[in-house]
Amino acid sequence: MVVLGFANGITMRQKSRAPDTSHQGKPAGVITVMLADDHQIVRQGLRALLETEPDLQIIGEAADGSETVQLVETLQPDILVVDIMMGGMNGIEVTRQISKRATKPKVVVLSMYSNEAYVIEALQAGASGYVLKEATANELVRAIHEAIAGRRYLSSSLSERAIQAYLQKTATTTLDPYDMLSSREREVLHLAVEDHTNAEIAARLFISRRTVEIHRANMMRKLGLSNRVQLIRYAIQRGILPPEK
Repeated sequence: MVVLGFANGITMRQKSRAPDTSHQGKPAGVITVMLADDHQIVRQGLRALLETEPDLQIIGEAADGSETVQLVETLQPDILVVDIMMGGMNGIEVTRQISKRATKPKVVVLSMYSNEAYVIEALQAGASGYVLKEATANELVRAIHEAIAGRRYLSSSLSERAIQAYLQKTATTTLDPYDMLSSREREVLHLAVEDHTNAEIAARLFISRRTVEIHRANMMRKLGLSNRVQLIRYAIQRGILPPEK
């Protein structure tokens, strides 16, 4: 078996590959796949592994969350394989936004984090699968096929029983304050915890600095936060930032 042995310390970041439009009019039985990860070397490794499968066709790559959402809208792949930790908008928020679209791909999250909180968050956001980066290539391929068949797939090391118990427990809890945030407020949240200034966020989202300030204030109020320390702690607990950051 080929192992997805991607190093956790990789810091290479380059622009994603231009989209492949040759899938239009694809042969029957072919599954179109889009890859989203902020490390080019990871995307290259995934592409090399998945392209050995005769029924999988890689049609595009994205290097950050915002680009992923835009490219999914353009390419409309059958499957999105997405990392959790990406710049601008993490993979869970990408999954949540994509799941609201009329035409949406099945999402398989590929992550180094085995913490059940991340798994639950991904499933609640709409992911069909959650595969650890330490898994085999065969396991990722199986997750893709299970997702296409309408079934959920979790890496073998994750506890399905624990996931089910958690889902049943959270089904009876009150509304998560995060769900009260607008899409724009969530974008501001994700960029703010990455140390972007209001001016930088404004330039990134093509809005005014004053508008950013309003969204930021509304976001903090809805989450019940009063300072940056609380914001960072919330982002870590929520899985927006990795625990080590």
